[in-house]
Amino acid sequence: MLTSQQMTSSKQRKIFTVARLNQEVQSLLERGFGTVWLQAELSNLSTPASGHWYFSLKDSQAQIRCAMFRGRNRYLTFKPTAGDEVLVRGKLGLYAARGDYQLIVEHMEPAGAGKLQAEFERLRQQLSAEGWFSSELKQSLPVLASTIGVVTSATGAALQDVLTVLQRRYPVAKVIVYPTPVQGASAAEHIQAALELANQRVETDVLLLVRGGGSIEDLWCFNDIRVATAIRDSRLPVVSGVGHEIDVTIADLVADQRAATPSAAAELVTPNIEQLIADLQAMQRSLAIRWQTVEQRAQERLNQWQARLQTQHPQRRIEQQQQRIDDMERALQQSLARRIERLRLKTQHAVHRLQANSPQRQFASRQQQLHLSQERLVSAWQQSLKQQQNRLALASRGLNAVSPLATLDRGYAIVQDGEKVIREVAELALGSEVSTRLGDGSFTSKITKTIPSKKSSG
Repeated sequence: MLTSQQMTSSKQRKIFTVARLNQEVQSLLERGFGTVWLQAELSNLSTPASGHWYFSLKDSQAQIRCAMFRGRNRYLTFKPTAGDEVLVRGKLGLYAARGDYQLIVEHMEPAGAGKLQAEFERLRQQLSAEGWFSSELKQSLPVLASTIGVVTSATGAALQDVLTVLQRRYPVAKVIVYPTPVQGASAAEHIQAALELANQRVETDVLLLVRGGGSIEDLWCFNDIRVATAIRDSRLPVVSGVGHEIDVTIADLVADQRAATPSAAAELVTPNIEQLIADLQAMQRSLAIRWQTVEQRAQERLNQWQARLQTQHPQRRIEQQQQRIDDMERALQQSLARRIERLRLKTQHAVHRLQANSPQRQFASRQQQLHLSQERLVSAWQQSLKQQQNRLALASRGLNAVSPLATLDRGYAIVQDGEKVIREVAELALGSEVSTRLGDGSFTSKITKTIPSKKSSG
């Protein structure tokens, strides 16, 4: 048996299960460190069919297990291999099933890209402070662009995507391509020249600056200050559609509008022709309805004016006055007729009252009332007499049913010793005389012998 000291000590202990302990440690790791950046060598890369990646990051002295799930690694623009120097962003965690401490990677890029990212952030902050991204500098896009300029590589997939969208959505638009390299050391200079050429010719309503996806190195020409300057100084509206949705460049920030992809840029500057036709048809129907409404209101107003003109015509006024005279004549005749009818009814009512109050009529009424009273009195007397007779018959039957004489008529007898009624044999004395009464008379007898019944003797 445990002592009280042992029981108290047991209550003070905080006993964990393994799963609970791993959960607590995982929570502490996630809350304590938050998001961390780590640069190291990638090793032990495993890519199972699930699409998740499992690997280690190491340096000369230590290593850490890592996991990068499918929802994150699909956005990478390069394919990592064992031995690559990479820069990752993630959160510390714990794989509770094995108790392994690990890093959940959310982003990965080649280690050299970190310097480019830092340069991008520096330039972005500088241009932002100088107001290059201000909404006040942004130009509005044309509603219906008749000519669209495309600044991109003549052999790239981005151009084909843009042409496909323009042909599908707005085939009536004219397209002018300003071919230029969009990758490499001289790309920024060529893009600047293409933008300036388009502004010199002024042959388009809007410019699309587009390129497909790639690594930060591939897209670096769109972070060049020369390209940003050409976009800012452009008199033509510029729509930037560079890379994928997650890629953001300085050109995107300076442009009048940014699209997530080249196809999206083409959609921004064109209406859907099918939708445009539907809108035109809807406007035509709306215009027809409005015209019908205006015409109907004008006709109603004309009818009102004609009606007012007819009411003001002299002949119409004479007809109205004549109609009023006819109405007054009919009203007078109806008033005289109603008055004569009231007098007739009043006279008839007086005659009825006089007839009702005549002595002869009152005498006949009284005589009829007296006759009815006599008949009711006789009927009530006869009914009362009959009720009394029925009560007498009932009382007679009841009296006869309880009368001793009626009992004697059924064969019974009453024995008396003088005035005393004998009810038991034991009350008789030998030699005494008793009187016996029957239904039709009585007789006297002398007692010579008594025979008690068995019930009495018992």
